[in-house]
Amino acid sequence: MKLRTLFVIPGILAAGLVLAGCSTGPVESTSPQSTTAPSVTEDSNSADVMFAQMMVPHHVQAVEMSDVILAKDGIDPRVITLAEEIKAAQQPEIDALNGMLKSWGMPQASTDGMAMDHGGSMDGMMTEEDMAALDAATGTEASRRFLEQMIVHHEGAVEMAQIEVDSGTNPDAVAMAQAIIDTQNIEIETMREILQSL
Repeated sequence: MKLRTLFVIPGILAAGLVLAGCSTGPVESTSPQSTTAPSVTEDSNSADVMFAQMMVPHHVQAVEMSDVILAKDGIDPRVITLAEEIKAAQQPEIDALNGMLKSWGMPQASTDGMAMDHGGSMDGMMTEEDMAALDAATGTEASRRFLEQMIVHHEGAVEMAQIEVDSGTNPDAVAMAQAIIDTQNIEIETMREILQSL
């Protein structure tokens, strides 16, 4: 009887450890009541949530930058086409990302293009001074400034998207991240080519 008990108790402990390992709670949280780390569901993890919440304001700023350049006269036609394509691609992604957050029970991401924390981050976001310089520029200088800023902006988006591809679990979020990487890398090359000929 004692021998049987010795086998049963380790079995119960092992089962408990397996169940604990299957928890979908955030790894960063040390308390069930903790709200400091993003909650996760069966459909997403903390990387998915962070990707969506950061990419929305990032995309919003790209749309704002495009609006600034599209409102100007004397802009290179290739830059106008690019800005129109960026707007057409990123606004639907903003809507889709906020839809994902809603389905995961997460707060909607900020739609303020200046809302992200730039302290030491590598997100490629423009500062208020950068945006003001773009707004003040005209003609070829405006085209050049837009391209230079958008290359940095896209590089930041690609970096953020790669983290999602590497760490995310939601298939829709990972697929969008891969699409961002593919599309924006192509756009970066296009922008560099245009810059060389301005």
